Amino acid sequence: MTTEFSLIEKLAARHSLSAEEYESLLTLRSSEGAARLRSLADRVRREVYGTDIYVRGLIEVSSFCKNDCLYCGIRKSNKNAERYRLSPEEILACADEGYDLGFRTFVLQGGEDPWFTDGRLMPLVSALKERHPDCAVTLSMGERSRESYRLLKEAGADRYLLRHETADKAHYEKLHPSKMSFDNRMRCLSDLRDLGYQVGAGFMVGSPFQTNASLAQDLKFLETFRPDMVGIGPFIPHKDTPFGDRPAGSYELTLYLLSVIRLMLPHVLLPATTALGTIHPMGREAGILAGANVVMPNLSPVSVRKKYALYDNKICTGDESAQCKSCLAARMRSIGFTVVTNRGDVKK
Repeated sequence: MTTEFSLIEKLAARHSLSAEEYESLLTLRSSEGAARLRSLADRVRREVYGTDIYVRGLIEVSSFCKNDCLYCGIRKSNKNAERYRLSPEEILACADEGYDLGFRTFVLQGGEDPWFTDGRLMPLVSALKERHPDCAVTLSMGERSRESYRLLKEAGADRYLLRHETADKAHYEKLHPSKMSFDNRMRCLSDLRDLGYQVGAGFMVGSPFQTNASLAQDLKFLETFRPDMVGIGPFIPHKDTPFGDRPAGSYELTLYLLSVIRLMLPHVLLPATTALGTIHPMGREAGILAGANVVMPNLSPVSVRKKYALYDNKICTGDESAQCKSCLAARMRSIGFTVVTNRGDVKK
């Protein structure tokens, strides 16, 4: 008879699970199973990364977006969204400040803003690498052509984050307008892998219409694709979207899935996300204890942080701020981990 614990032990022994087994694992989920998973995930993460926690300096470059994803606060149709766009000079200034604070990875993240053409992004990436050659540049700028990804890689980009959002095509189509394509999202991830990026995928936990079966497909996709980074966080509704009245995703399920992903992909770079810290005051610490090993405090100018509102009540000050890196380091020390100053590349 298949039990939650037999599936957990199978994962811990590095065996592949079928989509049906992942679904069973989620259906059978218990607090006792979560504790066992957390213990195993912590052990595996320590075997690979010790107690090191990698920090990324997040620079949210633009709240303009051409897309109309039904869950997102900066969707094109949201007339209440406050729009801004950082200039290349402002972005470089954020990185310079971050470098002085000890950051050695910069994550440029934004809506799919057509202003950021290859002709503008390429010199920006090159300038970042010239000013800080010992740093990694990560882009999270959405779906682009293979040629665009190639040019940005040649300009010096090291990593690219592109959440797949859901590996269930029917579910994807319930979260996005008809102009957006599940197949194109998967094409982008494949192109990024082919071009030599360190690639990040990921999904929301508890998004509208999500089932254990669709989550099982997410896990099976991650197991097969084997990204270098996986970003997951609870769905948090935004009041000015079609899903504004939907319930938030489960904190406990997010932690459970972090542990599953760590066992499935021992070497993965796994953030304790801002969304996890938003839904619970100790969310990031709990994420680390569940198997995560990355945190991404905000380097964006204070004046724009509240405008990059993908969901309601996003934490924007205090320990979320990169300027309070010492506070974050103290919080990590309190649970037995150490914030380190290096690029924090994936260990193959």
